[in-house]
Amino acid sequence: MTQMSAHRRAVEQIRESYAAIPEDAVPRLAKATTNLFRFRDGASGAKLSARDLDQVIEVDPVTMTAEVQGMTTYEHLVDATLAHGLMPYVVPQLKTITLGGAVTGLGIESTSFRDGLPHESVEELEILTGDGRIVVARDDNEYRDLFRAFPNSYGTLGYALRIRIKLKPVQPYVRLTHIPFGDADKCMIAMKEICESGEHDGEPVDFVDGTFFGPGELYVTVGRFAERAPYLSDYTGMRIYYRSIQTRTRDWLSIRDYLWRWDTDWFWCSRAFGVQGALVRSLMPRKWMRSDVYRRLVGLDRKYGVIARVDRWRGQPVQESVIQDIEVPVERGAEFLDFFHDRVGMAPVWMCPLKSTGEWPLYPLEPGRLYVNFGFWGTVPLPRGQFDGYYNRLIENKVHELDGHKSLYSTSFYSRDEFWRFYNGIAYWPVKRAYDAGGRLLDLYDKCVRGR
Repeated sequence: MTQMSAHRRAVEQIRESYAAIPEDAVPRLAKATTNLFRFRDGASGAKLSARDLDQVIEVDPVTMTAEVQGMTTYEHLVDATLAHGLMPYVVPQLKTITLGGAVTGLGIESTSFRDGLPHESVEELEILTGDGRIVVARDDNEYRDLFRAFPNSYGTLGYALRIRIKLKPVQPYVRLTHIPFGDADKCMIAMKEICESGEHDGEPVDFVDGTFFGPGELYVTVGRFAERAPYLSDYTGMRIYYRSIQTRTRDWLSIRDYLWRWDTDWFWCSRAFGVQGALVRSLMPRKWMRSDVYRRLVGLDRKYGVIARVDRWRGQPVQESVIQDIEVPVERGAEFLDFFHDRVGMAPVWMCPLKSTGEWPLYPLEPGRLYVNFGFWGTVPLPRGQFDGYYNRLIENKVHELDGHKSLYSTSFYSRDEFWRFYNGIAYWPVKRAYDAGGRLLDLYDKCVRGR
């Protein structure tokens, strides 16, 4: 059986299983892994299996495209494309993010300053819609409205079954340069100049991101493809990538290790599990040092409340999870960092510039304008008398005050009116009614804010 034949059989199976779900049950896609941080306590629903929709159907090195099933992880996809000297335009940081998840939700990385977000290199989407149809949506056919509204819809319009994406050539190695700054304003100015010129020190750049360690310690990291490398660093064992940013000016990685440089330590979040200590790290198998393992540990703690119990026993204040990715215009980036340091105080913070290449109604970024994504993930002690959501609400208010935007993969606290104003309800509801008139799937507010 060919890969495409197997895909057609899997599509028919999921269509039939979707039709068999009772009308009063909310369908929920069952996935082997997840990178969402919207936990549903006690939520019910009928599970829709996607286990047979996780393969790369074809990589075509001539047209530089790939046909990929929606639940395929980027780890699997990258292995298939690198074998042909190609990569997706944007490869999100964590191995088990799925292509369908990145297209319908959030995906960003250090190529986003030029190539936007993952959905912007999609040519075609095969979608199981909320009303049970299988449609093939492109920007030039009768389902253009669905194609354009699918990004940031988080499975509320339908599920991606097959995706055709554009690919671009790679070279075997990446040369990194970490540029230090002692001032956030100067850092944002430099990041903007590098992104808009596509150059640093007179040489073209292929990758740009940055790290905030504190008000006086920021770095912009630029990467450039290379055919040869004088040495290669390895951050999949005892050495930790984010710490190298503070101690090295120049570094070299293989293209595969570069793409997954953040995954081994889940950026810096592995420290919460003691994995960055020398003894634990030396004893822990390398195959366990990856983001999906840490995410499962977080899920177990969420279920059993181990850390909260230990904190109570030690007399520690209640902690609020502050796990978000937000975007603000680069001109307001320093202002956001000042606010974040003063009011939240979490560090490090990831900084990733991005520029949307087109208009996407549910991802309302101004096309051609440079934004900076700030990613921060951890817990913060709540002030006396405050309750869960205190910090996240502060951040939501500040982001929109700065003409920014917030991803919906984690907790949100918007009122219904605020939400539909910020996330373009005027554009969302006509598409929702066209492809899920019966409301079988939750709407975007119920799913991403109310957490139903």
